[in-house]
Amino acid sequence: MFKKYIGDRAFYRSVFAIAIPIIIQNGITNMASLVDNLMVGQLNLTAMSGVSVVNQFVFIYTLALLGVTSGPGIFTAQFYGSEDHEGIRHCFRFKMMGCMLFGIASIAILTYAGTPLINSFLQGEGAVQDKAATLQYGLDYISIMVWGLIPLAIYIAYSSTLRECGQTTIPMVSGVIAVVMNMALNYVLIFGKFGAPMMGVRGAALATVIARYVEMGITVIWTHTHRKEQPFIKKAYRSMYIPRRLLGRMLVKGSPLMANEFLWAFGTTFLNQCYSTKGYDVVGATNITITVSNLTSVVNIALGITVGIILGQMLGAQRPKEEIMNTNRKLTALAVVAGVVFGIVLALIAYPFPKLYNASSHVHLLAAQLMLVIAVMKPSDSYMFSAYFTLRSGGKTWTTFFYDGGFIWLVTVPLIYCLSRFTDMPIVWLYAMSFVPNLAKCVAAYFLIGRGNWMQNLTTK
Repeated sequence: MFKKYIGDRAFYRSVFAIAIPIIIQNGITNMASLVDNLMVGQLNLTAMSGVSVVNQFVFIYTLALLGVTSGPGIFTAQFYGSEDHEGIRHCFRFKMMGCMLFGIASIAILTYAGTPLINSFLQGEGAVQDKAATLQYGLDYISIMVWGLIPLAIYIAYSSTLRECGQTTIPMVSGVIAVVMNMALNYVLIFGKFGAPMMGVRGAALATVIARYVEMGITVIWTHTHRKEQPFIKKAYRSMYIPRRLLGRMLVKGSPLMANEFLWAFGTTFLNQCYSTKGYDVVGATNITITVSNLTSVVNIALGITVGIILGQMLGAQRPKEEIMNTNRKLTALAVVAGVVFGIVLALIAYPFPKLYNASSHVHLLAAQLMLVIAVMKPSDSYMFSAYFTLRSGGKTWTTFFYDGGFIWLVTVPLIYCLSRFTDMPIVWLYAMSFVPNLAKCVAAYFLIGRGNWMQNLTTK
């Protein structure tokens, strides 16, 4: 039994060679987000709430970009496994065009529809002047933050391709440098240190935009100056040609993933809007909760991405199905153990951590209780991450669509919408109820993966 779920040293060495750079990058990125959140939180609760609401839309944008790159990413990993550099080049072109188009559209939406979007999160009980101040802080943040959307789109197109080709170090290095710069600039620009003007939330936005350009610049320059290691970039911009057959296959496989990431992100944001109807303090409490929860989710997300990369490369290399299934079991077991560990960590810091914020004791208590809910559900969330990337690695994109984005809109959103609008259920219980349907997803994933029909080699079709 132990041999089924626990690998040898060579196995974990290969896993962590991919996962650790992703963990470091995402960990430092989320730590920067945490520090950014704490710094803005030192101004006042309305400033923190305004920024957190806007970051909900940035969250949707980021996940949508990941959706755009996910479809061709399945092919990229398998093309890499079969050493087809021309196929990787075509996938990269698809990513660049899709990310740029989505970036331009998102800038237009956030620029011209910022007010109604922010106001949709300010419908609960609370003072009128606090809501007005939150709206203005949010608009100030948006006015600068949108200039960082295009470099983020370019960075994701490049970094996702590098990771799928086994190069996880460079995205990590560029991310770490950008994050350190972001934190330093936050301190200078938010509070007006070293002779700089005190810009408040505008300073936080400007620091983020500068960091985005640095992150993009390092990744792009490295890729183009290391063509021998990354041959896909040779002649990548000589044309935007993609073979019609491959384009059709990427659209068929990728469209569900694009839709899924958008629906999941929008569904999560909609759930936060439902929580906000329980009072203005809930906006601040959920912001604290999400920020620290994201930090403890870094390992689980990185292991999920690693599952997709390793299984995709094995499928492209036409490894035996028994070997692939055995590898998946060990990867999933590792993810669940990590979920247990970080669930315990989150529970231990649940009460002391919120007190770092300049907020009321009621907000501190709410945040702590919500964090405990997430801590309990960490192991099941880890299993779902692993299952999602497992199914996706073999191109079962419609299955993952209904498993993830479809499920949240068909089950979780209607449930929480009705409970938030038509009952007096306290916020903590309402928040807990949003996780209950996920237990059914874990059961479904067990049977879907066990059947084994997700193991498809897309490079030979």
